[in-house]
Amino acid sequence: MKHLRYLPVIMLFCTAGVAYAQDQDKAPVPSPYAHASVRYKDTYVKITYSQPEKAGREIFGTVVPYGKVWRTGANAATEITTTRNITLSGFLLKAGTYSIFTIPGPDKWTILINSELGLYGAYNHNPHLDILKFTVPSTRSSDIHERFTIKLDPKNETADLSLMWDNVKVLIPVKFLN
Repeated sequence: MKHLRYLPVIMLFCTAGVAYAQDQDKAPVPSPYAHASVRYKDTYVKITYSQPEKAGREIFGTVVPYGKVWRTGANAATEITTTRNITLSGFLLKAGTYSIFTIPGPDKWTILINSELGLYGAYNHNPHLDILKFTVPSTRSSDIHERFTIKLDPKNETADLSLMWDNVKVLIPVKFLN
């Protein structure tokens, strides 16, 4: 019977533990999943990625080192799917799903389209499986993007694929092929 007097206290701790666990399920994901997509006639392009946050950090050259392969987001490697052939910056990309890696630099980025899928990060990036490799300029602006963002802006038979984070923007021209 002596032990029963502690029962309300035990029940309180159990209830608090369940409530805490439920609150943890609702906590924001540090790098949430996102996607960008565009459609032109019979061509559909979708990019899936995770959005890391700036969180007061200096991003390029520090968090994301210059001259090293980056997963182009957070968590799993970023992937692009296209239902028909397109061009990226004038280079043919056949219909299919691919990983996107980048090598950021202060004034230009190298874009790598890789045939290997399901990778976590860029740790196992195999350059022998890169099917496209090209360089595009990067620009700086007064606009700050707190989260890494990929955007596809349609313009009839073309689109602008933008990679934006902090005060950096990289633009990759996309052309839909018939």
